[in-house]
Amino acid sequence: MPDSLSALFSPHGPLAAAIPGFRVRPLQEEMAERIAAAIAGQKSFIAEAGTGTGKTFAYLAPALLSGGKVIISTGTKTLQDQLFNKDLPLMRAALNAPVQVALLKGRANYVCHYYVRRAAMEGRFFNREEVDHFARIQRFFKQTRSGDKAECGDVPESSPVWSQVTSTRDNCLGQDCPDFKDCYVQAARKAAMEADLVVVNHHLFFADVMLRDEGVAELLPACNTVIFDEAHQLPEVASLFFGESVSTSQVIDLVHDGKAEGLSAARDCLDLQTSLFALEKAARDLRLGVGVESGRFAARQMEEKPGFLDALQQLLQRLEETGAILKTQAERSEGLEKCWQRALELRANFVSWREGAQAEGSEGKKVRWGEAFSQSLQLNATPLSVAEIFARQMEGHPRAWIFTSATLAVQGRFEHYQSELGLWAADTGCWDSPFDYEHQALLYVPQGLPEPNSWGYTEAVAEAAFPLIDACGGGVFFLCTSLRAMRRIYELLQAHLEATHPEAADRPPLFLQGECGKNELLDRFRRAGNGILVGSQSFWEGVDVRGEALSLVVIDKLPFAPPDDPVLSARIEAMKKAGRNAFLEYQLPRAVISIKQGAGRLIRTESDKGVLMICDPRMLNKPYGYRVWRSLPPMRRTREVRAALAFFGEGAGT
Repeated sequence: MPDSLSALFSPHGPLAAAIPGFRVRPLQEEMAERIAAAIAGQKSFIAEAGTGTGKTFAYLAPALLSGGKVIISTGTKTLQDQLFNKDLPLMRAALNAPVQVALLKGRANYVCHYYVRRAAMEGRFFNREEVDHFARIQRFFKQTRSGDKAECGDVPESSPVWSQVTSTRDNCLGQDCPDFKDCYVQAARKAAMEADLVVVNHHLFFADVMLRDEGVAELLPACNTVIFDEAHQLPEVASLFFGESVSTSQVIDLVHDGKAEGLSAARDCLDLQTSLFALEKAARDLRLGVGVESGRFAARQMEEKPGFLDALQQLLQRLEETGAILKTQAERSEGLEKCWQRALELRANFVSWREGAQAEGSEGKKVRWGEAFSQSLQLNATPLSVAEIFARQMEGHPRAWIFTSATLAVQGRFEHYQSELGLWAADTGCWDSPFDYEHQALLYVPQGLPEPNSWGYTEAVAEAAFPLIDACGGGVFFLCTSLRAMRRIYELLQAHLEATHPEAADRPPLFLQGECGKNELLDRFRRAGNGILVGSQSFWEGVDVRGEALSLVVIDKLPFAPPDDPVLSARIEAMKKAGRNAFLEYQLPRAVISIKQGAGRLIRTESDKGVLMICDPRMLNKPYGYRVWRSLPPMRRTREVRAALAFFGEGAGT
């Protein structure tokens, strides 16, 4: 394989012939060779590759040439689609490789024959927009071969209609479904079983492996290589799926499905409808039992709230009563039988959470907590550490495990990442970005800002950023560490633009995260060319804006997770009890990896230029700030606003 890789990445090789503007990148070839060696030796390998290294092709080439079955897991469904529809076909054509590939997503991504038909019969739509969305989905449903809702681009992913026409693990009828032979989920899984290379995403990978949902779990035994792209997300995703969770939204879904199935197959059972109404009220009362505000709460905080435990007991009672009625009707339809099983499972999960069931053996303790959303409450039991659980998942059938991302190391070292996933025996490699950061970018940390927890800090950040925003005239990402700061920054920017540009037509367009879907918002921002986008967590990573459309990235403060987060506080406490420094070993490395992600939005190509403005004074006045500073790309550094303004002058003259 090394000879094949050398020829592939050479100036006159198949990639150069297939890709316009292809450049020979020695780092890319070196990374590909290390991955090929790990695949051949069935080893674990961690690879950090800076922006511009070409890491996607660096792992695709050895994967396609390996001759074994490969699973590639991506951080998002968007990246999954890009890999499958763009990068893989390009690489496969360049290699002329007769490799069969497949795309596999979670079942909620595929329209369901049974639920499309039921939605058409029931017509449970709340406005004209939903009626229009359903009509479009029906047209798509009649034409699609894959059933993948990503192909139905004229219906927003956020449309509530999608939940009516797709199935979940809870409400899928499985082999009892009258449409089982035509099922898109089963077709996708069959294609994945037959393929040489399968593209999945992290959430599907872990959900399937843990729940044994017959998708990825079936693929793994025959798999020779697993490659995780955007692997920095794995500790968080693994924590989510190696734990347990149950939500009032699952109860509401059961109520809706139970009502529909009851009206269809048990219309004479009036007690069922009455019981379902009472169950829905109990679920909503439990959500209100933690207060109206959204947020994360430790189990103890929730249990101390007046009425919470009573509301939980009431929900358990209603689930038991509804389950008993569903049992009497279960023989009348597959749907009613499934609802009965769901009621039993949900009740068991709520009981398990209430009793604080401890994980067994070496998995260690789980922390119980809850997250309140606007309409639902999710109760979770999350492992304090996933290292041993993840390491155990990797045991058994010998295979290669590849972990790659632009942000895995802290100052070139991988100890933090290895400790989070139990990858102590893994080989590691680190390739810096080939970009000329010293000439392409400037890191600016303004002087005179107050401490981040001071009153008025957000206003001070905005004031410090205004001169740079005015100088570059747009093409700005304002990345905030909280939704509250994001909304306040947006208000201040709006007022500033109105004051400095009295004519609305002269103002740079201002965008706010959440005003429409993420992809649509990014498309608008790119098309504008001089937009200002204010975002929070979801815009810190996985966003690619090239050229003059983005020349200034402003970060309000270092992205430390809030210390009152129930999972974080429990992990900090456990590390302190073990005599470890939780801040230096856990909190700081996580913040470094996050800020590297945010900084990575700025320079995406060899011709990009821009300023990275990090407003947090702790970058320079705290001892740990040096570790953050040194982990960022080697940009020129300044504390002088004049130097930052001059940089835009330089850019304009090139």
